[in-house]
Amino acid sequence: MSFENIFRQHSWNDVQSAIYQKTPADVEQALARPRRTMDDFMALVSPAAAPYLEQMARISRQLTQQRFGKTMQLYAPVYLSNECQNICTYCGFSYDNPLRRRTLTGAEILREIDAVQALGYEHVLLVTGEAHQTVGMEYFSKTLPLFRQHFAQVSMEVQPMDRDEYERLILLGLHSVLVYQETYHEGDYRKHHPKGKKSRFHYRLETPDRLGSAGIHKIGLGVLIGLEDWRTDSFFTALHLGYLQKTYWQTRYSISFPRLRPFSGGLAPKVNMSDRELVQLICAYRLFSEEVELSLSTRENARFRDHIVQLGVTTMSAGSKTNPGGYAVDPQSLEQFEISDERSPGEVADMLRRQGYEPVWKDWSAFQ
Repeated sequence: MSFENIFRQHSWNDVQSAIYQKTPADVEQALARPRRTMDDFMALVSPAAAPYLEQMARISRQLTQQRFGKTMQLYAPVYLSNECQNICTYCGFSYDNPLRRRTLTGAEILREIDAVQALGYEHVLLVTGEAHQTVGMEYFSKTLPLFRQHFAQVSMEVQPMDRDEYERLILLGLHSVLVYQETYHEGDYRKHHPKGKKSRFHYRLETPDRLGSAGIHKIGLGVLIGLEDWRTDSFFTALHLGYLQKTYWQTRYSISFPRLRPFSGGLAPKVNMSDRELVQLICAYRLFSEEVELSLSTRENARFRDHIVQLGVTTMSAGSKTNPGGYAVDPQSLEQFEISDERSPGEVADMLRRQGYEPVWKDWSAFQ
């Protein structure tokens, strides 16, 4: 069985209706339980949970500190290429968006490595567009070892691949893979991905299964908040998470919360999520899963990130550049999306220390 079998047992409309019918009594029952079910998660992300946010935040903080202590993992995204064969209505790298394309060479990658190391990072996330001929297995097989020589952890956010390809990259030192479904609403997914391999909804949906069976250390999940109803999309993300935790129990998991951000000629969100609602969602995930890592990027502004530190998040990026070569090679190239928190990694680390948290630059390494 794969996740698609479970996914097909749930109707988007039925789930959405059930969430919006939740009552304060449902929320109170969910808060009272030591372990929460999918039905409880529905209640915690429902409008009925809004008045209980302070209580949710208090429990979320307690559970997070019990499991992770007062620590925050820091990582840097490193964009290697903005070449892409997909049309995605919300992305600055979309095939139909006129921009100067570039893929970093080996020499340029070494310059980026030096710049990111100088910021103090030991954990990097490699990001590319989806252009299989340019940035496919051949490119990754040469690039990954370069980073693995200089960083304790190397993660990737690239196109979905087959299981045997993931197995090869794991042998080269790949630590984790982030693969966002964007939205679990199949009709809207197809509307936002009309061209390219990313239009294959089912192949993307089963990517975490291929990763889990390949033996990856960590899998990152999430949706692009704003494409569809965030409460319903989050239910399916939690459903996916629960299935994966039971099926591939040796793998760790993380959830990210990217809100749709502007880019040149970009898409306006279909559904807006307030800061208060994002806090509600973060707390709901923590109450649902005490073990899952929760990650917040520099898409969010500095004030919000400062206030969310103690409420459930365990991982943050800082000083991020979302363009190929953005740290040293080509700072002026077009970014994939706009950054909101423009503080340096050192400034973010200082903020964490002022709140009594320890910035963690290196969390785990497969090699000594």
